Amino acid sequence: DGMNRVGHEGRGESVWLAWFLCSVVEQYAPIAQARGEHGRAARWNEARRGWIAALHDAGWDGAWFRRAFFDNGAPLGSSANDECRIDLIAQAWSVLSGASDDAHTGPAMAAVKEHLRDEPAGLLRLLTPPFARSANHPGYIQAYPPGVRENGGQYSHGAVWALMAQALQGDHEAAWQSFEGLSPAHRARHPERGPAYELEPYVMAGDIYSAAPYVGRGGWSWYTGSAAWLHRAAVETLLGLVVRGDRLSITPRVPAHWPGFEMTLRLGGRVLRLQHGDARTQGIALAPGAWIDWQALPIGGSAGTADAPDAVWLSV
Repeated sequence: DGMNRVGHEGRGESVWLAWFLCSVVEQYAPIAQARGEHGRAARWNEARRGWIAALHDAGWDGAWFRRAFFDNGAPLGSSANDECRIDLIAQAWSVLSGASDDAHTGPAMAAVKEHLRDEPAGLLRLLTPPFARSANHPGYIQAYPPGVRENGGQYSHGAVWALMAQALQGDHEAAWQSFEGLSPAHRARHPERGPAYELEPYVMAGDIYSAAPYVGRGGWSWYTGSAAWLHRAAVETLLGLVVRGDRLSITPRVPAHWPGFEMTLRLGGRVLRLQHGDARTQGIALAPGAWIDWQALPIGGSAGTADAPDAVWLSV
């Protein structure tokens, strides 16, 4: 967003969008196969293999993934750059796409923690250092003041993707810290971060400033797209609930200080109570990550409660 001149002549390349395409193909190719479009699926998968090879070759900077290449072939998000040496979403999507490997995603996410995490302010910068006078002009992002919105601030979409990547890699503590930095309720009630935030505690901000004198100041509030992504990250990634048609699974990725949690899920006229950790008291035992046909579960039973007398309990 805002990098509208990186490839405006049609020859530029985006590393993070290549990861995204890898994810799209992985999910759409089986649909093409099911429709009998085997040639199309084969072309997609062949292209995906080529993208993955390129991403681990030209896309790899040695300790993290580059962000893009300008029309003239110059890299962006590289250690060779004075501005935007590292970018957040290229690292996050290397994990989310499932198309990379531990030998690359491990260092990439470690670089996120080292270069993009502002521990005292509870921020994950979208990139660093911010743009100011880059000779290869990236676009209107450079018109923002340093540390504001996309230009090195905490941009909520990217930070949520990083949160998801941290959790999927098993760094549940870092993922929870990122959630606390994104959640307006948590930020607003923090003794230091709250006074600097200056936004409503009940709606999501699109961005949070990362540069003095406005470190921690909330930007564009009522940002529904970011709110939707944070909701998905909370339910699907941290709590680990995934529903696919008539199947569901739960893979909790919560921090160690959580004693447990409980969720209520309403599906197809059924009320399901899912519980984890110390919250487990009863119900059908599930292994983390195991799939279950929720339509085949019994309806009702003695385990219900006053508000849901026909609830089915599942324990993980």
